[in-house]
Amino acid sequence: MKADTPSALNCFVVGGAVRDRLLGRPLHDRDWVVLGETPARMQARGFVPVGNDFPVFIHPNSGEEYALARTERKSGIGHQGFAFFAAPDVTLEQDLLRRDLTINAMAQTIDGQLIDPFNFKADLDARLLRHVSPAFSEDPLRVLRVARFAAQLADFGFTLAPETAALMRAMVETGELNSLTAERVWQETHKALSCNHPARYFEHLRAVGALKILFPEVDALFGVPQPEKYHPEIDSGRHTLLALTASAHLTQNPDIRFAVLCHDLGKALTPPDLWPRHIGHEARGVAPATALCERLRVPKATKELALLVTAQHGRVHQALDMRPATLLDLIESLDGLRRPERMNDALLACHADARGRLGAETCDYPQAARVQAAAEVARQVSPTPFVAAGLTGTAMKTALHQARVHALAAI
Repeated sequence: MKADTPSALNCFVVGGAVRDRLLGRPLHDRDWVVLGETPARMQARGFVPVGNDFPVFIHPNSGEEYALARTERKSGIGHQGFAFFAAPDVTLEQDLLRRDLTINAMAQTIDGQLIDPFNFKADLDARLLRHVSPAFSEDPLRVLRVARFAAQLADFGFTLAPETAALMRAMVETGELNSLTAERVWQETHKALSCNHPARYFEHLRAVGALKILFPEVDALFGVPQPEKYHPEIDSGRHTLLALTASAHLTQNPDIRFAVLCHDLGKALTPPDLWPRHIGHEARGVAPATALCERLRVPKATKELALLVTAQHGRVHQALDMRPATLLDLIESLDGLRRPERMNDALLACHADARGRLGAETCDYPQAARVQAAAEVARQVSPTPFVAAGLTGTAMKTALHQARVHALAAI
């Protein structure tokens, strides 16, 4: 099926594509706003409608999104509590004024001419994240979006406008964030974890009080001390964000980065009279990491890796000093014989943990190489001789385990 080209419509590129073009960032997709049309005419032009909340259409050939110009008003609670009004007489200026940040409220023509009726480019040039209007406070999801934009645009030096920070804090204090669905919180968080500077997302949420509401397990780490000998940064929350920053230099995998975010949650549960030591924090951390994953409905594979790293990272750090039997037990705990890829993901998270300390930002991590080499040796031990000898069940398992320990002793 073919649809009309943009030149056949009174339409403009809007939002992130305009912002990113002005910043010189790569363009991955474009969103269009269409003036003077109705849903029926859009379908007659060959566009495919999507969603029920407001008139949005997909071009069947380009896959780009076209939305009718609209206004909105608050009609209920939360980020879904809005009534949208789309009609042929809604202007481009009206549509731009309903958007969240000024840097996302510009448009451009098909031939690339900037349309900026409110001089919002001044904020882009000043590298400011500023809300468009007081209506910003009506949508609690915007608190997360601003934090995510801070992570996404960190390389450009963007800062949060003081009045926007104050408005976000006020939104948190009203309890509006409690209306956010787990799916939307995770969606914004996953996007932030995929940015070059994921720690900025959590820093900004903490600065406006939102971290305590949405990620209380992480927020509880701030103010909890660690031994200065091993952690010159001392604060457990600061260490977690340093480790998250380190993970962004080691991998683009958001699942690994999330595991790093969770790895030390058990330190918040250490009794204060035992500070700054945190013996057993790995085991204690499994419960809060599980609670966080279940509350946000984190995907199963992401949750499994987070819990694995939380429970095992302390043991991985000790891998260079392990005897063969203990090393094999670690490899089996990481499921490294059956799932080497996931074990490698866990080792990357442990490397980020090691780098998440002041002065250790570029440290090597020979523990990972030793675990990987040992796992490869253990995998090479074949059960065939034991099968030929007629061993089964527990006897087979014991003989294979002993053979693997023997093989590790030889390296």
